[in-house]
Amino acid sequence: MAKRNQGFAAGLAANIAALQKDAAPASHRPTETLVSRGNTLAELSTGVKSVKTQQRVDPAKCKMWVHHNRDYGALDYTRCQDLIESIKAQGKQEVPAIVRRLTGDPDYDFEVICGARRHWSVSWLRQHNYPEIGFFIEAREITDEEAFRISDLENRAREDLTDFERARDYLRALEQYYGGKQKDMAERLNVTPSWLSRYLDLARLPFELVQAFQSPHDLRIKHVTQLKPLMKPPVKYEQVERRAAELAKDVKAGGALSPAEVIKQLAIAYKGPQKVRIGARGGGQHETIMDKAGKPIMTVHKPKRGEGVSITLIPDGKGNRAEVLAAFKDVLTAYWPE
Repeated sequence: MAKRNQGFAAGLAANIAALQKDAAPASHRPTETLVSRGNTLAELSTGVKSVKTQQRVDPAKCKMWVHHNRDYGALDYTRCQDLIESIKAQGKQEVPAIVRRLTGDPDYDFEVICGARRHWSVSWLRQHNYPEIGFFIEAREITDEEAFRISDLENRAREDLTDFERARDYLRALEQYYGGKQKDMAERLNVTPSWLSRYLDLARLPFELVQAFQSPHDLRIKHVTQLKPLMKPPVKYEQVERRAAELAKDVKAGGALSPAEVIKQLAIAYKGPQKVRIGARGGGQHETIMDKAGKPIMTVHKPKRGEGVSITLIPDGKGNRAEVLAAFKDVLTAYWPE
């Protein structure tokens, strides 16, 4: 029986090796090479061992794993163009997507664990004059937690997977696989707790702030350290939230600010109208009040002697009238209390 099992295993290994040899071209484009290395590193790092079978199938018989870490709906020709051109040049998809076989599903035979861009690209090509190109898959028997770790390791070094997609996937996995324990999750992923914490902070950003950006995929890990201080105390965050809502309306109307400019606008809102002392005039106090965008809207001068206060408006035709009225009300309260 042992010899028979050894013979079966040897034969199976030979068949898989033959398939892999057939699948590996003499030379790869850089994108394909990185993907192949990513698959290998993912397997070695996770320690997941499973029987693998490779074949080419109709992508229409494959669906995305419900916990796939990529936003499949956000994929388009622009995001997949490099891969599409690579597949066209080589006449086939060279690196297999990792899938699991489905049972009892009349519409699909496989679910895609890793390879959303490959699935989208092959599907696009089949609809655009390349019907002969099949979706190259590698079927494995793995648990959900193993699937998560393999997918994470395969995609971690890829620039085409956004920080926001990865962060959202980590937050979901934290509760689903690790009972909310960040330390345990960090150990399983072989990352530092602080590294993981930054991604979780990104995923936890309030919806109102995220909506201020043209796309959530514009958000990066570096932006978290700039946005977190704007969320406390609540009275300050209310100002930020109102400005974020205004920016969200601009986005829907077709406006497009860079992430850096959005954060700048939110930071200005956090500070509120600023009173900037620019020196004494006539022995009195002279201040300039700024709007949320950092533009001067009025000056206030109180002489050293006397009770009169002079206010000078600085209209430029672009200011926010409501902010001017609010600032005037603050000045009135300060110098002429009820």
